[in-house]
Amino acid sequence: MEMTGEHQIPANISEVWKALNNPDILKKCIPGCTELEAIDSQHLKATIALKIGPVSAKFKGEVELSDIIEPQSYRIYGEGKGGAAGFAKGGANVKLEEIDENNTVLRYEVDAKIGGKLAQLGSRLIDSTSKKLAGKFFDNFVKIFEKTEEKI
Repeated sequence: MEMTGEHQIPANISEVWKALNNPDILKKCIPGCTELEAIDSQHLKATIALKIGPVSAKFKGEVELSDIIEPQSYRIYGEGKGGAAGFAKGGANVKLEEIDENNTVLRYEVDAKIGGKLAQLGSRLIDSTSKKLAGKFFDNFVKIFEKTEEKI
């Protein structure tokens, strides 16, 4: 599965970059995330509980950041195992472009693979659920900047 998109964030590029690298903020934004802990500056440990169609699963895995060009871009890659539900692995190239001192465009290209029971659900359900989850992440991410008066 592949997916691309872009979102305008009401903050400058350095604030968006800091937020994209802050496990506490990411945990609040990722749908179903119950744990997100930094192992070091480029590795995170995550637990995410999701329901996709009739399948519910708790995925545990690790995330790695690579190809880092601060504050413009990075590649984020992760793998998670959901027991009998199967596995998910994939990554995203994330790029930031500052429009002005108060607005930044975040662009992403995602590639993902799933296996096990999840793969049996069909590509339409997986694609639509993935798009909903990505949309929810970015809605949550934008709200972080809209709600706070003080900068991150």
